[in-house]
Amino acid sequence: MRTDKFTAYKLRIQGRSYNEISARLKVPKSTLSAWFSALELPEEASARLKSRVHAGSLKGLMARNKNQTLLAESRAKESRTVGEKLIGKLSLRDLLVIGAGLYWAEGYKRPIMRNGKPVTSHRVSLTNSDPNLVCIFIRFLREICSVPDEKIKIWVRVFEHQDEAYILSFWQKTCRIPFSNFQKTLQTVSISSQGKKPYNSLPFGVVQISVNDTGLYHKIMGLISGITKNI
Repeated sequence: MRTDKFTAYKLRIQGRSYNEISARLKVPKSTLSAWFSALELPEEASARLKSRVHAGSLKGLMARNKNQTLLAESRAKESRTVGEKLIGKLSLRDLLVIGAGLYWAEGYKRPIMRNGKPVTSHRVSLTNSDPNLVCIFIRFLREICSVPDEKIKIWVRVFEHQDEAYILSFWQKTCRIPFSNFQKTLQTVSISSQGKKPYNSLPFGVVQISVNDTGLYHKIMGLISGITKNI
């Protein structure tokens, strides 16, 4: 028997893989396959080879998953860039439609009832927790509706685990609204403590923007009606 063939048999019985043996002895795997065609391996050797196959498969799966994640992140970044370029700089027309759409989705629209009858006075009121959404709606009020800052009132709802002073400071700087415009802070129990939402899923609390102006309310409702006629 060839010396390398004898050594190959010894390595195979020890549970070495074709790749390991081929790399060590410089023997092609096709040759090893022919040599080992009738070879029965001990349990220990079989267990080692199965373990290596499993580890190799797992390593390959992890590598593929990592590569797929990187590709997905790259595609997402590219798509976002394309989307940003499609928007470009907002025109006043864009801002008008955005503001109306936001109020349609997030604003208070139901008629206020008193003694079973709708009252004639209404206020513009929108509640949300997204700083960017709040900022664009305030920009809509300022630039499209010509609402002066002193008429924009803000209520902030904070949760029991949050720092009220920090939250108020955040919204004051984000909205560029004087502290005098902020009304009484509301405190509530976080729904995350009831297991309904992840802890701190609303890191800046919830904001309600309000303008006491019946005419503006009906104007915005008219904008929404104008949008619906184009559906």
